[in-house]
Amino acid sequence: MSLVNQSEQWKTLESLAGGIAGQHMRDWFDADQSRAAKYSVEGCGIKLDYSKNLINQEILTALFDLAQSQQVAQKRDAMFAGEIVNHTEKRAVLHTALRNFSGEPVLVDGKDVMPEVLATQDKIKDFVHSIHSGEHVGYTGKAIKHIVAIGIGGSFLGPKIMSEALKPYWHKGITVHYVANVDGCHIQDVLANLDHTDTLIVMSSKSFTTQETLQNTLTAKQWFLDQGGSQSDIAKHFVAVSSNVKAAVEFGMDENNIFPMWDWVGGRYSLWSAIGLPIALTIGYQNYRELLEGAYAMDCHFKEAPPEQNLPMLLGLLGVWYTNFHAAQSHVLLPYYHYLRGFPAYVQQLDMESNGKGVAGLNEEVDYATGPVIWGSEGTNGQHSFHQLIHQGKVLIPADFMFPLNVHNQEDTHHAMLASNCFGQTQALMQGKTYQECYADLEGSNLDEETRKSLATHKTMPGNKPSNTMLFDQLDPKTLGALVCMYEHKVFVQGAIWGVNSFDQWGVELGKVLGNQVLDKLVDTDAQLDFDSSTNQLIAAFRAANK
Repeated sequence: MSLVNQSEQWKTLESLAGGIAGQHMRDWFDADQSRAAKYSVEGCGIKLDYSKNLINQEILTALFDLAQSQQVAQKRDAMFAGEIVNHTEKRAVLHTALRNFSGEPVLVDGKDVMPEVLATQDKIKDFVHSIHSGEHVGYTGKAIKHIVAIGIGGSFLGPKIMSEALKPYWHKGITVHYVANVDGCHIQDVLANLDHTDTLIVMSSKSFTTQETLQNTLTAKQWFLDQGGSQSDIAKHFVAVSSNVKAAVEFGMDENNIFPMWDWVGGRYSLWSAIGLPIALTIGYQNYRELLEGAYAMDCHFKEAPPEQNLPMLLGLLGVWYTNFHAAQSHVLLPYYHYLRGFPAYVQQLDMESNGKGVAGLNEEVDYATGPVIWGSEGTNGQHSFHQLIHQGKVLIPADFMFPLNVHNQEDTHHAMLASNCFGQTQALMQGKTYQECYADLEGSNLDEETRKSLATHKTMPGNKPSNTMLFDQLDPKTLGALVCMYEHKVFVQGAIWGVNSFDQWGVELGKVLGNQVLDKLVDTDAQLDFDSSTNQLIAAFRAANK
């Protein structure tokens, strides 16, 4: 199978990209008063206005042709059907089964996985109820008030960021604290303010051996014992999400409080599994179920909506358009909603870990970009820092703006100001401000002519900067589920077009292996240093500082 950049569809898009060079979106809007309506779609409670993009109908048609030539729809259907699409690890990819409410079976190697998925959801429901009702108590009889969720990567980012986003839905009386970094300062700061008798530790590690997660859990265990708890009391205060039941039981956990994981669920797609237990403990099981239902609705939309109305398909194709035909090296996410401030970091892992690959198919090295740097921050903070680069920098940076039309318990003036900034930024990025307009604004400024011309040059905004705007009525659990799922499938579309395996992460695995090798040399100070000279020098410095 040849690389995608050798296809006729790719060459067509290269020609079209050159054909619009020198054209400006500002003129397109002036020429077509219906442009916004023409390039807006809605699905699962999310309205996407993609009219402020460097596209026309001919370009869209060519992008759809590219998706068809790369068999995106067939690859999508194979994933949902449980076929082995993670070919390097010989695994199915079925995070979609975790939010499957169709009542239909999902087969992996001929076995229906849905009974086990539904049983795990029931187990989460019962456990959350036992905590919230006060039925599950600590070893001294106190009800649980604090949850310490320990994980890393997807086991940490998903639960933490989704919990933050749904703060208006938090269950009263329960506070959840998230710990990922192996830096001891983090967990020590969290535990220092807690009472071990009303604290529950939730450890999330598929293997029960993840270095950072295991070390933090061991630290929490020692803290619990030092505070007065005993080994036999651990069962009431520690639970695990893991496939390694034996290790968890040996640690001291009650086998009934160990929640399963499956190898067909990747870490960055795992919040829909029992990894989402801390979310359910934070917002209650019913709200957690609605999060899953929102994702299921987007799954259905992705499978059933035609390309021109398909949110993930459109976003994925626009991403390819800018990455490969406009040399965009990054993509910025701008949620104009405080509780959604962590969302860029979530998509950062989802996108960059999935498609940051250099090999297509089974073994063919690619010679084109396969993913942008994902970054961002909440509005309006970014307007006073990095928006400057987006407006006047020389490298194209596509942007996604997100805005809830209604919010919980917020004074109207604040929300109107937030909306005005969000909508104004998308307008400014598209429209810009010409030299002539800037020069005219300085009339009567008492500046001499040379200074006036110079200042007008510096104030000129080129515009023609692409952006998407996503509106939703309110960020409730169902809408958040749809939003997350939409980005999952966007990443899938891009990976399918580039021909990469979006579901392995060998770069991450290499870092783990080398990190463990270095750790051995740090712990055993008599061990011979046999790495490269730089690494040896760094280890020696650490040894000297920690005699």
